[in-house]
Order: sequence, then C-alpha cells, then structure tokens
Amino acid sequence: MVPLHKVTIHHRKANRKISFDVPEGEYILRSFESHGEELPFSCRNGCCTTCAVKILSGKLDQTDGIGLSEEMRAKGYALLCVAKAIGPLELETQDEDEVYKIQFGKYLERTKAQAGNPFDI
Repeated sequence: MVPLHKVTIHHRKANRKISFDVPEGEYILRSFESHGEELPFSCRNGCCTTCAVKILSGKLDQTDGIGLSEEMRAKGYALLCVAKAIGPLELETQDEDEVYKIQFGKYLERTKAQAGNPFDI
C-alpha cells in the first residue's frame, strides 16, 4: 500500500487554502488536478517557474526538475509540477515573475550594467 501525505497549498492568487492526501511518488500538481483544483503551471517538466512554490514546512522530492538552481532550492523553493511529497507538506504558491527575478535578477542586472544604455549618445 502506497503511503499518503497531507499536502496543504496556500494559493495566494486565489486567496485559498487547499489540502489533499497525496500518494507518495505522485506529482503534487497532478494529484491536485485529479481533485479538480487548478493551480498555476506551464511546462509540466520542471523547466520554468510558473508553478513555483515556497516550502513552509515539510520536505519533498523534486529531483526531476531543472528550473530552479540549487541556491533557490536551499532557500525553500520548489516546482509543483515535478514535486513529490515524502511527508506532510505545507506550500505557498509564488508569483512567477518574483521567483524569476530572485533567481536570475543578479545576472540580468549585471548584463544590463555591462551593456550600458543603448540610448545614451
């Protein structure tokens, strides 16, 4: 018998808290969708940040994803489409642009500073 883990998601945009028991080894996004819940996603393979969540408590397995740096994972971010519960979890959806800026902002600012303003004459 496959263990079930209670997963609670604070859906910021919808201002809702949703909880379901998710079978261990099943993708959390897919499990919530099977219950009729619509959560943010885009690529479904862990390459973008549309489904990014912040881990409020618990641990998960997201070895299938490549869209978040090790640094972001260490800060408690995960991608819902490739995340699997390995115990009880509490997560909060994030704004995609916010996560993208946290992850890549320092590189974009450095590139912008190096390039200068193309409109300066």
